[in-house]
Amino acid sequence: MRSKPNRRDFLKSIGLTGAALSLGVSISAQEEVPSTKRPNVILYVVDDQGSTDAGCYGNPVIRTPGLDMLAENGTRFTHAFCTSASCSASRSVILSGLYNHYNGQYGHQHAYHHFSSFDYVRSLPNLLSEAGYRTARWGKYHVAPEEIYQFQQTLPGGSPEAGASRCKSFLAAQDDRPFFLYFCTTEPHRPFRRDGDTFKPNEVIVPPYLPDSPECREELAKYYDSVERADKGLLQLLQILKQTGHWKDTVVIYLSDNGIAFPGAKTTLYEPGMRLPCVVRNPFAGKKGIVTDAMVNYADIAPTILDLCDATPKEYSFHGRSFTSVLDQEHPDGWDEIYASHTFHEITMYYPMRVVRDRRYKLIWNIAYGLEYPFASDLYASATWQGVLKRKEKFYAKRRVEAYLHRPKFELYDLQNDPDEVNNLAEDPKYETILEELKTKLRNFQKRTNDPWILKWEYE
Repeated sequence: MRSKPNRRDFLKSIGLTGAALSLGVSISAQEEVPSTKRPNVILYVVDDQGSTDAGCYGNPVIRTPGLDMLAENGTRFTHAFCTSASCSASRSVILSGLYNHYNGQYGHQHAYHHFSSFDYVRSLPNLLSEAGYRTARWGKYHVAPEEIYQFQQTLPGGSPEAGASRCKSFLAAQDDRPFFLYFCTTEPHRPFRRDGDTFKPNEVIVPPYLPDSPECREELAKYYDSVERADKGLLQLLQILKQTGHWKDTVVIYLSDNGIAFPGAKTTLYEPGMRLPCVVRNPFAGKKGIVTDAMVNYADIAPTILDLCDATPKEYSFHGRSFTSVLDQEHPDGWDEIYASHTFHEITMYYPMRVVRDRRYKLIWNIAYGLEYPFASDLYASATWQGVLKRKEKFYAKRRVEAYLHRPKFELYDLQNDPDEVNNLAEDPKYETILEELKTKLRNFQKRTNDPWILKWEYE
């Protein structure tokens, strides 16, 4: 395996010298006095990046200088979770602060899938606009209807790096209003967009939830390239913030909408599908380089941004809560439990699941457990899965293929002793008390968030 270049060498290798190189040094070393006005916000959302697939998250192969720089100057979450491991559904939660079983975006927005949010939803861009922010979006949108998720400007596309440059006029505009930029890359979604064949199959790190097969390694190499391509856009935006004087007054939040686009991750609520990278840089924070184990999920994103922007609406409730208070805390109290709610991906993929997860245990309720688990079309067609089928293998990584396709009503896992979620304890009498406690929490969560699928308990 080749040696990993340091950040300065990598910046030079991709041609970011001079001002951009000085950015890499000055951002991490600079102590600027922030403005007293309300902050600007950039919400940077990539498509299908796993939680361990970045330098700051421990991957020694993938080069992510933009995200690494953001983590050095902000807060890196080790326990951040999407609530639905599907593109449109997850994005609707990010932008609304409401679980999609309530906001109505049950699955994909585009084409014949045609899911969209209810008209009672008040979204992040609309609320910020009402509060005096100028708003713009770049890249993937994937929610509906537009009047519910309305941005004042739509900026020209291109690669993430080129797209970031095209946002400069919006960021640098002489305007007294603060800005909100929603920047969404297509990368690293399949088919993996790349700037070249950088990685070789023997260089990648195969995570334990994927099979160590030639097909999987080949696809991971392409995925790594696509992750790096997404990161170039972030690095470029950080450079622009520095050039325009907005580094000192702009909150930058980095997320992935759901897990890596491989079977066993995306569209599932196993850990690889829902535990994701999340890094927040708040220029008003007193500390930087914080790593926090606060358990947050994407219903918390909109309330957090609105809190930071002093734009939280009165007489309107979110399912999530602001996590601004934990940005400078490594082990905060009261952030030890999250919930998830998934119903569709594609229109043909009805498989509702509800999840409660604490520090140790995780309960998945497979509401439609009698159905075979449905595949996203691109995941089924992947070389990784087709290799398993061609060889008629019984296992997909550590999980039996049969167990992946046919799931029981309840899956209970001890994540401390079984981080790969392969030993279901739901039928073990020793865990009956824990199972019932988690089922009660799940039911209360559904009641609290007006989940229509709560009626399914009557058929248990």
